[in-house]
Order: sequence, then C-alpha cells, then structure tokens
Amino acid sequence: MAATDEQIPRVDHPLLTPGFIERRLYQIQLAGKAKTAHTLVCLPTGLGKTTVSLLVTAERFNDLGGKSLFLAPTKPLVEQHAEFYRDALEIPDEEIVVFTGEVRPDDRAALWDDARVVIATPQVIENDLVGGRISLAEVTHLTFDECHRATGDYSYVYIAERYHGDANDPLVTGMSASPGGDEEAILEVCENLGITEVEVMTEDDSDVAEYTHDTEVEWKRIQVPEEIIEIRDALNEVIKDRLEKLKEMGVIGSARVDVSRKELFGVRSELQKLIQNDQSEGYTGMSIHAEVMKLKHAVEVVESQGVEALEAYFERLRNEARSSGASKASQRLVSEAKVREAMRRADEYDDLHPKLSETRRLAIETLVEGGSRVIVFTEYRDTAETLTEFLSEHVDARRFVGQGDKEGSSGMTQKQQKEVLDAFRTGEFEVLVSTSVAEEGLDVPEVDLVLFYEPVPTAIRSIQRKGRTGRQDEGRVVVLLAEDTRDEAYFWISRRREKEMESELRKLKGVASEVEEQLDPSQRQLADFDAEGARNEESEVDDLAHGLESYGSKAEDGSDDRGGEDEEKAEETRDTDDAEAATPDPDGGIEIVADQRELDATIARDLSTREGITTRLETLEVGDYVLSDRVAVERKSVTDFLATLVGGDRSVFEQVGDMARFYSRPVVIIEGEGLYEERNVHPNAIRGALASLAIDFGASVLRTEDEADTADLLAVIAGREQEAADREVSVHGRKSSKTLAEQQEYVVGSIADIGPVTARSLLAEFGSVEAVLTASEEELMEAEGVGEVTADRIREVVASRYDS
Repeated sequence: MAATDEQIPRVDHPLLTPGFIERRLYQIQLAGKAKTAHTLVCLPTGLGKTTVSLLVTAERFNDLGGKSLFLAPTKPLVEQHAEFYRDALEIPDEEIVVFTGEVRPDDRAALWDDARVVIATPQVIENDLVGGRISLAEVTHLTFDECHRATGDYSYVYIAERYHGDANDPLVTGMSASPGGDEEAILEVCENLGITEVEVMTEDDSDVAEYTHDTEVEWKRIQVPEEIIEIRDALNEVIKDRLEKLKEMGVIGSARVDVSRKELFGVRSELQKLIQNDQSEGYTGMSIHAEVMKLKHAVEVVESQGVEALEAYFERLRNEARSSGASKASQRLVSEAKVREAMRRADEYDDLHPKLSETRRLAIETLVEGGSRVIVFTEYRDTAETLTEFLSEHVDARRFVGQGDKEGSSGMTQKQQKEVLDAFRTGEFEVLVSTSVAEEGLDVPEVDLVLFYEPVPTAIRSIQRKGRTGRQDEGRVVVLLAEDTRDEAYFWISRRREKEMESELRKLKGVASEVEEQLDPSQRQLADFDAEGARNEESEVDDLAHGLESYGSKAEDGSDDRGGEDEEKAEETRDTDDAEAATPDPDGGIEIVADQRELDATIARDLSTREGITTRLETLEVGDYVLSDRVAVERKSVTDFLATLVGGDRSVFEQVGDMARFYSRPVVIIEGEGLYEERNVHPNAIRGALASLAIDFGASVLRTEDEADTADLLAVIAGREQEAADREVSVHGRKSSKTLAEQQEYVVGSIADIGPVTARSLLAEFGSVEAVLTASEEELMEAEGVGEVTADRIREVVASRYDS
C-alpha cells in the first residue's frame, strides 16, 4: 500500500523549510559525497539533482556561511530554480536573487552584496566578473546545472577558472543527466570545472529504482509515400551535380549524395585554405558548398518532416533570394530547374506526412487509455506549428518553442513559456508539442508518452527527452522512423551513443582517484581545497554521510542531534568572512577598462584572469580600452581595419580622431595577419592610411598576431603607464561635434579632396575659411605644401558655376 503524503519521511535541517523536501536516501548519499569534494553528480532527469545541490548549499551555509551561486543555461531554468530555492530555504526571499540580462549591471552589483543565494545565467556572471562588478571570494558553493555544456569557450569554463582562483573556500557541484558521450568528453567537463569526483546513479540502483518505472523505447517504422521519395530524389540529383563540381576542385573525394555533415565540414576547411592562399576557386567552392548544405537540409526536412515543412523552407529560400544582399547560392538554387521541379511537386502534393497521422493516433490512444499528458518533441519549429495545428483538431495541444523570432514563426516570451508550462502541469491541456527548449532541466511534469517525431542523433538530447517520462508511473517512449531515410541512421547513432555513455559512466562511477589521475596536474592543483581547510578525505566522507543521514532524524524520533555550538561557530565564520571581503586590497595593481562591446573577443576575459590586473567594463564613448589618463586603444582586426578603408560604417580616422581629442597618447592596434593580402586593397592605400594615423592624428600604430598577443600588449602598456609612470586610469571623453578648428579643417580639407594636412597649412597661412576661398591661385601657392596643381583644383571647385 502506497504511503500517504503525511507518512513520507521529510528532510529536517535548520536552514530548510520544515516538511518541504522528501527524504530520499540516494539524494542524501549524493549530497554527502558532494559536500566533501568538487563533484560531478549524474542522475536521471526528474530525480532531483537540484535537491542534491540544495542540501549541499544548506550544509555549506551551516558550516561556513558565505554565498551560494547557482548557474543554469537559460532564463526559464533560472526562474524555476529560484522559485524552488525560495520555497525550500529558510532564509528571506530577498536574499535569493536572480541575475539575467534583464537586470541592469549596476543593479546586479548592488544585489550581489546583499544576496546569500544568486541564481543566474552564466553569461551574466561572466560579464560581471570581467567587469569587476562582483567577487567570488565569499562564494562557498557553486553549482553548474547542465554542466555538460562546460566545453570550449562556454562561460562555465571561464567562471570555474575564476572561482577556483578567487574563492576563499571553493566547492563545485556539477549536475547533468548526461555529461558526455565518452570518457574523454566526461573528463573534459571535469577538467574544465575543476571536478575531482564523479558520482553516478542510474535507474538500476536500488535506491533510485523505487522512484522510477520502465521506459522502454519503441520505434515505429513509417513508410514514406512515393511522391515524397520523388521530391527527395530530384533534390539529390542537384546535390550530386554540386558535389561533382567540388570533386573536380579536389576538395572532396566522392560525389555520393549520402556524404556526412562531418565530411562537408572538412570540405569547408579545405576551401578556406584556398581562400587564404588567395585562390579564386576557394570563393567559388564556398558558394557551391553553401548550396549543398541548403539542399541537404531540404532533403532531411522532406524525408522526416513532410512536404508542408519543405514548402515553408522553400518559401524562406525564395524570400532570401529576393532580398537585398542575397547570396549567390540562394539565387542559383531557386532558379535551378530540378529544384523548381521539386518545388512544383511539393505544391501539388496535398497529403500529409504519415508521421502526422501516427502522432495523432498514439496521442489519442494514450489519452483514451487513461493517460493525462503527452509530449511530442521535434527538431523544427515549422513542424511544431504544423503538429500543434493538426493535433488541436482532435486533442487540446499547445506549442512550446524558444524565444527568438524566425521568419514566418514567432517565438515565445519567457512569460509565455512559463504560462504554458504552468498550464501543462495543472492539466489545462493534454499535449505539449516542443522543440529542444524543453530538453534541459525544465520542470516539465511526468508524462505518459514521450514521442520523438524524428530520432535524435545526440545522446545527451535523447537522454534529456526520455527523462520526462517514468518518474512516478510507468511511461512510454516512442520514436517515429521514416523508412529508408536518415531517420534510421540517426536512430542507430543515438542508440549506440547512449550505450557508450552509460558504459563510460559506470566505469567512472565511484572512481574519483582514477579520474583525478587523468586530470592535468595544473587542473588538479586548481581543484584542490586550501590545505588549511582540508581534512582527511576518508573520514570526511563518513562524517558527512552521517551528518546528512541525520537530516531525517528529527521527523522520525523527535530529536535533533545538531548542537547550538556549531551554529555559533558558523555565525562567527560568516561575520569574519564578511569583514574580510569588505576590506579593500592594499596592493592596488593594474586596472584596464574595456568597452562592453569588446566582450565578443576573449581579450578582456583573458586579462581578468591575470594576477595583478583588474578589469572594468564600461560603455566607452571613444576607444576600446583605456589604460591610463592619457592612453586609450582602438583595436581593429585586419578585416575590420581594411573594411573601414573601403566604406565601413564609420572610418577608422573618425574613431581615432574622437579618441585623440581626449587622450594625448592614442594607440591603434591592428590584430591579425595578412594586412596586405586579405582584401583587394592596394598596398600603398594601406600604407597611406597607416601614415595618416601616425602623422595626422598622432596615434601609435601597433601590430599583434592574435587576441592573446593583444592582451599581452595591453597588459605591458598598462603596466608601464600605471606602475612605471605612476599614472591613473581615467575614462573621459565622449563623441561630440567637432571643435571650431576641426570644422574649419573639415570644410577646407573637403575642397577637391585635399585632405587635413593641406587644410591646416592653408588655414595657418590665411587665417580663416573665407580667406582661403577668396584667395587667388598665386596666393594659394604661397601656403606650404600647395603647388600649382592643387591651387588650380581649389580655384576650379570654388569658382566654377554649379551645374546639377
């Protein structure tokens, strides 16, 4: 007989809302391990990873005080976690704050100081760290939700590096239902987050099995109509023709139409090499490659989604081809005879893809047999809208898509997303049709059927989706497979990757020492606790497992074995930590101010991690970086620099002119290689521009190889200015109207395009614009640098009759 709500044991803790958290042994055990070391917690979706993190946070608050930072990749997730923490923690709601891009930076800085729990998107925290608005020194627990994202340049990686370097007593918890496809991927996440322990629980573990039910995957084979096959084959003929052209260029070995995306990415790399070598074939090949990618997508759409989705895609292609600045690839495709034939066939096909009717049948069958909720996942927003409209004729269905608007398809605001999920939870409608937005961590309620409209080739996404069923009752997962299409290949790839992931997780389960051995030595050192605060690992595991085990004791026997002495010590620690955090740094150091828009580059982020350097973000009116009261820097990549010479939105001369008005030592950094090779600009034009920057504007023009080299140079200049020359950083100057003298130079310099140098010479000679304009040719030649040809051109422009 099932336990009633009153009989279910609850977690008891001085910082947790009484009776709010159900006491589950596996969560207690995971929290016990995560309390002792930087830990990756792997637990199936819907089984309470967030609760594990909450238990660790409560213990850290009790032992050390400080702050807790919880990072989640999307705004809806952030809001969801904040709601849970406010319900679960016995601290004032105003001390649990949300940081997203919708909160102003200045407001975030003030909120951070007073908050005990900050729940945020990682990009916001990254910006605040780079800008020096917040400090991680007091953060005693940092949680990375959906931590499998911690690869490459994702913000999690930078934040983890800063946390381990800045925090007084760091502890990291990474959470994911699916941290990677193989051991290498899992280890990469561990290294990037400074994690040394991996704790895995699956549905097979006895403690977890009690809370799950079987979710066997069924796959339904769908026969594709002949008309759809004919459309596909027509598109494949064009793909084959384009691949033959790429083969002739020597960038691909075969023209088979089932070429993989990986191979096509390799082709793109080869074409980029040709472009870098200034070979025109590279540009031609890149355009052909774009055609192939568009056609491959069209084939995939018609096979797995249907003709209606293909028509929507074709319509976007036609609009794209008609737009200003349309790519040649789009224009060629819509005029290609065989593509136009495919379009005609699509227009004539009146039937729906058989997947639609199968989806309807399965949804109705589930609901008739007593089910209450169904989720249908699809890769494409067009299909989500088609499915929602089609299903709504028979059941109550609503769509759930991302926030961005796309052509012909409006996104959903965060408020709309929340309203739809709330309505789904409370049973206001029966079928949710969702794109990938519902995959990661959102508290979508348990459902009776999860239907994949097409297979998902990525193990992570497949596991996330299946996690939506089988939490409380036996659920069902169905994958629709269009026969003899890429659907089948994707499905088998997904199955193989899931099995590989499960195998690797089991190998890693409980073997923290082996994981640590494989980490880079510097990463292990980064992840270590401060030696002064470390205890014997083995005894700590036992102690904490016992301590967390005691969470439920009060509810069961009426006693609480946590003494008041520990709470007093914790309070003392909090007071001490707060006092230390408020003390200014006596050592000073170098400060570099970066423009907010420079965050697209890694330079400010790189500088912010360097010892002795503080970065600050501002919206600079002039320059990209300020290094002292007299040095500002305008950074240009080679591509950007050359673009300003051939008609960019705002020429580099205007930008440097603005900068030179307010900083006596303006610097221009040109970053990258190929200054004289990248674009069709005559070398003498480039040399002339460099000379003008140096002579006319008094700017120092420096070259760097890449962003890392630029960061090194900025650090050196700032060091010389602030330490050697003892100058302070001062942000001043705004783009403003030109001074009177500059306006006079501009007017005279524009006559016959004589330029600023000759303009200054003429104004110095004659004293006013009026005098220059009324001077004779002989008088003009008396000015330094003005010869007969220039004087004649000026008189011709000034004296000739205007004729439109």
